[in-house]
Amino acid sequence: MIRLQSMRALGAALLATAALSACNNDEDPIGPVEPGAAVISADITTNRTLSKDTVYTLQGFIKVTNGATLTIPAGTRIVGDFETVGSALFVTRGARLVANGTAAEPIVFTSERPVGSRQAGDWGGLIIIGNATSNRSGTVVLEGTGTGPSNPQQVYSGGTTDTDNSGTLRYVRVEFAGYATATDAELNSFTFAAVGSGTTVEYLQVMNGLDDSYEWFGGAMDAKYLVSYESGDDHFDMSEGYRGRLQYLIAYQSKLVIPRPGAGNASSDPQGIENDGCAGAGCDAGQNSTPLTTPVVANFTLVGPGAGTDVDPTSGGYGLVLRRGTGGYYVNGLVARWPKAAMSLRDSTSTGARLTAGVLDVRNVLALETPRIFQASTGTGATFILSDSATRNIVRDGTATAAQQFTTFTLPATSAAAFDWTPQAGSLAASGGLSLFTGNLATAAGTYVTGTAYRGAAAPAGTKWWSGWTVYFTN
Repeated sequence: MIRLQSMRALGAALLATAALSACNNDEDPIGPVEPGAAVISADITTNRTLSKDTVYTLQGFIKVTNGATLTIPAGTRIVGDFETVGSALFVTRGARLVANGTAAEPIVFTSERPVGSRQAGDWGGLIIIGNATSNRSGTVVLEGTGTGPSNPQQVYSGGTTDTDNSGTLRYVRVEFAGYATATDAELNSFTFAAVGSGTTVEYLQVMNGLDDSYEWFGGAMDAKYLVSYESGDDHFDMSEGYRGRLQYLIAYQSKLVIPRPGAGNASSDPQGIENDGCAGAGCDAGQNSTPLTTPVVANFTLVGPGAGTDVDPTSGGYGLVLRRGTGGYYVNGLVARWPKAAMSLRDSTSTGARLTAGVLDVRNVLALETPRIFQASTGTGATFILSDSATRNIVRDGTATAAQQFTTFTLPATSAAAFDWTPQAGSLAASGGLSLFTGNLATAAGTYVTGTAYRGAAAPAGTKWWSGWTVYFTN
């Protein structure tokens, strides 16, 4: 097993302190293997607090269970055991994760391998399972689980409490994660299954993960300030009756993400947002199963790879894909450089019914460096367009570029300094937003999401909320 040698200098005193703490704590076994390093190889069944002075290695499919709370302080670093493929952290129903990082000291989940050798799929990811409702009946098992005794099935169906609290995630990065046990059965970088609105989530980043960066299966979790750089599949994926509110989202894609051998396959169609209603077993009313998928997604910046890259535009390459009966409210967005189209609206009968009912709305979206706003898809389900796009202030500018919108947008990117997402003065993104919400949008947004005069994830003269704690690298 690879060990992080930089921690050796912490000395014998730290080792003694860690050993004393372990002896006085009857929680799960954690064996200090060298000063400043420890292995977590058993489930966490009672309350436990980690130390930021120790680098922890997750060895296997580790569950926080039995109603326990795992507390992770700011500045803590956790790595996934490379030799145990798919090593991951599960916070199961009834348990909590309290991970309070700061901009100066984010909490980092990452690959065990050294810089220059890291790949998507080096470890499994962070999975949280709550007790909120979803729209699939019966016993629904979380994809990517149930592969054997060390990775038992995780059930997330049957939830009853949309205000359920699974803890706090603040200033948390997940890097080089993801694991596919089979086709369409993957662990994502962040998986939120039936997570309730009592959970606090803000300032998260995914970097170079296999499969989706963020995936929501049902639930009502709210979140702000989410960043995804180089996704193995979709940056933001919502389905099965997800009704949370999301504001200030950034996605950037430049290429196909190639995973480590044995962790899964590269996706041919990473997209910015891909939302579904219900599909498959347990969808008793098919794509009309309730609760409907009706998130509020506001102030999103979705930047794709541009034309001529290895992201296959015949099967993907869209900024937003709304399909299979999804609803939701998508407002104040900037969608740029997606080679196929800014949006694909599919399944005209079910998704179209959401539009007719007023629970699907797209407003004040700017499309740049993409050949069209809407595109008929090669996928199943009849596609449709919003014929009143001008009224909804959905516009495409055929001459302006993404680079002209942002203070800094340097390609090819080699570090986080390549991106300052603040709109340039006088740019198209600096204006054109919907400041006042009304009707169903206002009701769904509540006080959590507010209107803005600009489009995209950053205010023209606002705080650079992503600066200092996000990263960009390829390996």
